Amino acid sequence: MKISEHIQKLESAIKDPNKGLPDDIFLFSTRIVPSVNVDLLIRNEKGEIILAWRDDGYSPAAWHIPGGIIRYKETIRDRIKAVAAVELGAKVKHGREPIAVNQIIVPKRKNRGHFISLLYECRLTKAPDNGLKYAGAAPKPGEWAWFAECPENIIAFHGMYRKYFKGDKKNASSR
Repeated sequence: MKISEHIQKLESAIKDPNKGLPDDIFLFSTRIVPSVNVDLLIRNEKGEIILAWRDDGYSPAAWHIPGGIIRYKETIRDRIKAVAAVELGAKVKHGREPIAVNQIIVPKRKNRGHFISLLYECRLTKAPDNGLKYAGAAPKPGEWAWFAECPENIIAFHGMYRKYFKGDKKNASSR
């Protein structure tokens, strides 16, 4: 079978790439090309940053800056809105340009191992869903909380955002 025939079979399994891909095809795509994602840096009036608890099997369960991979033919603006809605139950406005562009390579990871990450500074226009607010004890997937300092249990590659935390003492000299 020719490669073009294999590609045609794969394409027939995709209903609407604008709405995402079947898991197997998505994971395969992440093995051969970098994924572009947006991360949302949202501060409250105290200067704290909102983080969400992630437990998706790709990294150990930990806090992370809300973010998501841009879908085919989806605008950056639409992905930012979707991330705010899905991860926080919130609405945001964002700056015109990212405040940081980072490359993340996870050498030993087969799937989802290379990202180009666009960090956007955002402000809330609709508060996060209080039903998803972290209430103490063990965090549950999808819960959110405000942090003055970068927590120790942040997803490893999100440690690159440590310098944005107002109260973080580890990287105070890098600001």
